[in-house]
Amino acid sequence: MKPRRKAGRAPRRFDFVDVTLRDAHQCLWSTRMTTAMMTPILEAIDRVGYAYINILGGAVFDVCVRYLQENPWERIGLLCDRLATPCDGLTRGQSLYTFELFPDDVVALNSQVLAKRGLEVLTVYDALNDNRNIESSVTSGREAGMKINGWMTYTLSPVHTDEYYVERTRELVKLKVDFICIKDPTGLLTPERGRTLFPAVVRAAGKVPVQLHSHCQSGLAPEVYEIAMLSGFTHGYTASEPLANGASLPATEEIEARARRAGFHTSIDRDALKEVSDYFSWLCERESKPRGEVARYDPALYEHQIPGGMISNLRYQLQTMRLEHRLPEILEEAARVRRDLGYPIVVSPFAQYIVTQATLNVVQGERYKTVPDEVRKYALGYYGRLAAKPSDEFLERASIRPSERVSERPAEHIAPWLPRLRAELGAGASDEDLLLAAFYDRKLIEPLRNPAPECRFRTTPLHELIGYIGARRDIEYARIRFAGTEMTLSG
Repeated sequence: MKPRRKAGRAPRRFDFVDVTLRDAHQCLWSTRMTTAMMTPILEAIDRVGYAYINILGGAVFDVCVRYLQENPWERIGLLCDRLATPCDGLTRGQSLYTFELFPDDVVALNSQVLAKRGLEVLTVYDALNDNRNIESSVTSGREAGMKINGWMTYTLSPVHTDEYYVERTRELVKLKVDFICIKDPTGLLTPERGRTLFPAVVRAAGKVPVQLHSHCQSGLAPEVYEIAMLSGFTHGYTASEPLANGASLPATEEIEARARRAGFHTSIDRDALKEVSDYFSWLCERESKPRGEVARYDPALYEHQIPGGMISNLRYQLQTMRLEHRLPEILEEAARVRRDLGYPIVVSPFAQYIVTQATLNVVQGERYKTVPDEVRKYALGYYGRLAAKPSDEFLERASIRPSERVSERPAEHIAPWLPRLRAELGAGASDEDLLLAAFYDRKLIEPLRNPAPECRFRTTPLHELIGYIGARRDIEYARIRFAGTEMTLSG
């Protein structure tokens, strides 16, 4: 017999943020989902009942430019225009979409452009959890009219305690963000840790809603999500089932079912969600892309803490050098390097720095014989405040003296760029042109302005739609109307 709800008490609610168009294919397809692949299913995604749809992240922006030859601003504008559900975009603090630190004027202009393109929620995080690095984004994003979602990245180390995350939460509250989210990029959270961490963060957040964004690499994320909702979290990031699990995030289907069983109200339309999942199942088959699979628990993950997508890339790079057999050594060394560097969080760009240093140590047969400039800059504080002091061995081998370290906010070391860029590009350059020029070499962005045939979409949104309709056995005919023209398709 079900317990009766007390009179006058509203049912508890748990909402969802969809990552199928962003983080899911970033993890499983190396971010290779094109805009044309997305457009046929947007109307159905709108009907699912998500609170927000995450469409943008650093890798998405970068891959659009470097590999897909798509203008990322056009993708953002198209998705924001087509989707009635509010769209959310993620930027990496002062680095935005790349690994380079940008001055405050570039960060502010980026917020203005995103808002003009229709983005309603600006999500920001710093890879070191140094919230000084998100101040520019928070201020400029709010001034541009967007809601602000402040993330803090979860990791395991002796210094990343519950108290550490409570203090980061209080900093975000002082910044007056609209949401606070715990980002767990490698799926390291366990139900046991959630039972102490989650209530502490919710209390520190006060009236600010708290969200969870956790990957499934350990296989524990679905249970962790249930602990989060029972602890007072209001939102969870999920993906439609074909692109969920594995290195991706939990399936909306599973988390929604857990929420209902726990007595929470959701706005998820299961029929619409099935339509979306069916589409992406078909897309996986057509594109020969992998589906997400439930990961098996791997204790080694809690040592090296490297995200699955990065391990795949590392394995491929080692294969090209005929060094794949040394991958276990490199992963083991990565855990040692991380300790020596003062426990940086294994997320971009520091995940790349840790793995690069570990690879050099293993291949050269000597620790810190070579220390890349980026690793030295990290240790000197040029990227932000370190969680702990690097080891004496590393500091000695890297020839770093205490007098060289900096403590100021990283952006204070960078002069404004926009006056120079405006002078170089001329008065006719748009704000979007200025930002692309700030992020990338001119040769890299030239195809976006004057795309050659080979640089266009491999297919168009219309062809994607026709192909999808043609593959559906339950549709006998469809009528498509666009730009004053009507087309009828029949099976």
